[in-house]
Amino acid sequence: MARRLAAAVALIGSVLLSGCGADLGTDQNGQKIASDRIDKHWLVVNYWAEWCGPCRTEIPELNKLAEQVGGQNVSVFGVNFDNLQGEDLKTASNALGITFTVLAQDPADQYELPKSEALPITYIIDDKGKVREQLMGEQTAAGVMQKLTELKGKG
Repeated sequence: MARRLAAAVALIGSVLLSGCGADLGTDQNGQKIASDRIDKHWLVVNYWAEWCGPCRTEIPELNKLAEQVGGQNVSVFGVNFDNLQGEDLKTASNALGITFTVLAQDPADQYELPKSEALPITYIIDDKGKVREQLMGEQTAAGVMQKLTELKGKG
């Protein structure tokens, strides 16, 4: 009887915890990025650097994309390739006019993102946390939106 009770408690506990995802650390302003911003959301994760010319051209497109996907269970995140932190990350993000959320912690391990030495690079991660697309080079809001639509249609 005690063994069954322990098994039932363990099962209930795992069911309750299964809905609790991991958060993504903090953003460029030091604000926590709670798991409810990413759970059951498609993610567009873009790696950028201040010294990257195509990144600078692409950022206004990603700002536009972030506005377009608001309320659609899609979130746009940036990651600084040079691993800037704190005030340096905030300053660089502001200097480039980034209005979407920039992650202070690289989510590469969490989502098993392949390592890339080329910039810019953008990953599309589905609502189950699986990498669905790796987009090399400069992207447009329309191009990423089209790719999201295609991938969502495939399920």
